Amino acid sequence: MDILEHPASAGIARVLHEFNRAFLEHDPALLPPLIAADCVVERITPTPEGTHLVGREPCLASWQALAGNHDGRFTLGEVWILGERGLIFWEYRIGGAVQKGLNVMTVRNGLIVEGRGYTKGKA
Repeated sequence: MDILEHPASAGIARVLHEFNRAFLEHDPALLPPLIAADCVVERITPTPEGTHLVGREPCLASWQALAGNHDGRFTLGEVWILGERGLIFWEYRIGGAVQKGLNVMTVRNGLIVEGRGYTKGKA
């Protein structure tokens, strides 16, 4: 994993490293200590629950379900740290489908307070 960071951003890099590890290792148990009570997630695709999740429990449950799904596999690209934000470039394979994407994460006081997911669409 490449992490491009300013030395002052080591704490954010650590949080994002652990976050990514949960998905790479299919280990949802790594996520609870990383998520803030006021976390907000903007999901990649609309779901019956909506595209936004608000609060620790809904955000945590969504990420834990994805991390625990052994049918899919994440490959991590670059991780960039920009102030309190991190950019996580990834690829996800499930069945024969491949999806490339980017998560824009905000970390404050050692906890993830926001995650926005974006994917590359087909032309």
